[in-house]
Amino acid sequence: MAQLMLAGKEDTMNILFINGSPNEKGNTAKVAAELLKNQTYETLNLVDYRINAYGQDLPGDQLDAVLEKIEKADVLVIGSPVYWHNICGSVRNVLDRFYGKVSQGSLSGKKLFFIFQGAAPEAWMLDAGEFTMKRFAALYGLTYMGMAKNAKEAGALAASL
Repeated sequence: MAQLMLAGKEDTMNILFINGSPNEKGNTAKVAAELLKNQTYETLNLVDYRINAYGQDLPGDQLDAVLEKIEKADVLVIGSPVYWHNICGSVRNVLDRFYGKVSQGSLSGKKLFFIFQGAAPEAWMLDAGEFTMKRFAALYGLTYMGMAKNAKEAGALAASL
């Protein structure tokens, strides 16, 4: 399940990295590690959770466990590889499931960072992903802090943690 990552200094922020990649130590996680260098954070790998699709009512759904972790976090880092020109399915599924379950504005006071990387994404793909995250942040009251596509951009964003 979720793994606690200690990356250096002690801090008082509760930081949650939600990794949408099926590769737990892949490029998405590496870019997040650069953003969160010298921070203590928890990694939640979505591949470790069963999250039903929007509208399904099947036994074993673990969305509530994910939502509990999100509720406790001060800072959310959502990471997704670019799959089929957009945000990966596991992240999209979590965003879809917020509808009707999470109250608008209920994540007020939390920061949101977005990691969105791929082998050769085109600008319109990245724009579409960032548009989705900005809308998600606005709807639920998060402060959108920006998107990083690579380690260099993640390092620059780290100053706003």
